[in-house]
Amino acid sequence: MRAMVIDRVVSLENNDTPLRLVDLPVPEPAAGEVRLRIAACGVCHTELDEIEGRTPPSSFPRVPGHEVVGYVDKIGQGVSGMAVGDRVGVGWIHSSTGEPDENVSPSFKATGRDVNGGYAEFMTVPAAYAYPIPDAFSDLEAAPLLCAGGVGYRSLKLTGLSDGQRLGLTGFGGSAHLVLQMARHLYPDSPVSVFARDAEARAFALQLGAAWSGDTGDEPPHRLHAIIDTTPAWRPVVAALAALRPGGRLVINAIRKEEADKACLQDLSFADHLWQEKEIKSVANVTRQDLAEFLPLAARIPLRPEVEPYPLEGANEALVALKRHAVKGAKVLKIR
Repeated sequence: MRAMVIDRVVSLENNDTPLRLVDLPVPEPAAGEVRLRIAACGVCHTELDEIEGRTPPSSFPRVPGHEVVGYVDKIGQGVSGMAVGDRVGVGWIHSSTGEPDENVSPSFKATGRDVNGGYAEFMTVPAAYAYPIPDAFSDLEAAPLLCAGGVGYRSLKLTGLSDGQRLGLTGFGGSAHLVLQMARHLYPDSPVSVFARDAEARAFALQLGAAWSGDTGDEPPHRLHAIIDTTPAWRPVVAALAALRPGGRLVINAIRKEEADKACLQDLSFADHLWQEKEIKSVANVTRQDLAEFLPLAARIPLRPEVEPYPLEGANEALVALKRHAVKGAKVLKIR
């Protein structure tokens, strides 16, 4: 089968081909697993973290990709409730304990980091961690829901927001553009403010229903009850803390942060950024329950992911664009 693999940790600042196209054996499902013939796989910022070593693969070579949509092709021993031809999705959580805190368990295994993922024609996954994809979505539309959407849903839950309270989103790419649509559905009386460096992203946010949009350091019209940060940088964290009202909560939706602007943390002022019972909460992965809840919700809303397709062999181009340029919506590999 064709697959794109990570061979080593490299910087994407000056490397345009971090992945290599290879031919691998088609994997066989173990007991309790299913094999998927992959149709599409989203391209996520976490792949940049894997390639650049902030959360590196457990071994090399590794097939990345954890926003996977595919069709059950073969069923392992002991699997029930699935049939060949079923369309399912796989997210960042490949397997864990099944407990409510499985996202922070040492047993957590990440798709495309600890085991081979979706930048390929086939993959295997435990049947318990493969989720039915609602008919409302095409293969390409469904792919970003498996991480950008699912982890965005968890982030929104962790804000503790009540309808009518003010929400902020800093960064407006693959995850935040879905969170905005979710927030408008779940909290219709909550105005959403969006902070983004790129003018096109700010305009896109207003088009999707944001009440206000501005640059990362701009002051919103009102202090916010909660802010979700989806950026790879530190400066938006400092700016977001300043934009929170007393008692507000910042939820950081990122597996890792890059080092380039870390020095800006020295600008933190206790009085301006941390005082008056402000909170910082990080998002650690996603649980099986999150995705099981989120996908039917996404169909009911219905969410409309903005996607830009690439062929499997175009994975390097998609990753480099994600690293170096502003992103509108989500990039997705169209594999079949």
